[in-house]
Amino acid sequence: MFKPKYPHPDTYAYTPAVIRPIPVPAEHSGPGPSPVPAKSPGAFAGLVQHSPGMALALAVGGVAGVLALASVAVSLLLAVAITAVALAVSAVVVLFLVRALRQEFMRR
Repeated sequence: MFKPKYPHPDTYAYTPAVIRPIPVPAEHSGPGPSPVPAKSPGAFAGLVQHSPGMALALAVGGVAGVLALASVAVSLLLAVAITAVALAVSAVVVLFLVRALRQEFMRR
């Protein structure tokens, strides 16, 4: 009851794939230092071209992002300040109303 039941192996024969590296022929056969192999281009090498216009576009984009975040932060702070002023004014009005009602009840 408590012994594990293992599944039966598949009926077909499994042959694992073997990956063999391809030997690279040596290009340098003369005396002297061997040449440095050329750097292979990355996956995104053709998508991004480095130019002065690209640098300018990145700088303008960064400035625009900072300005957008700053405007959001300023608007949030302004909303908090307006809410605080509104609450302060309403608290003063409620205080005057309570004092007026107390004086009216004291006279009777």
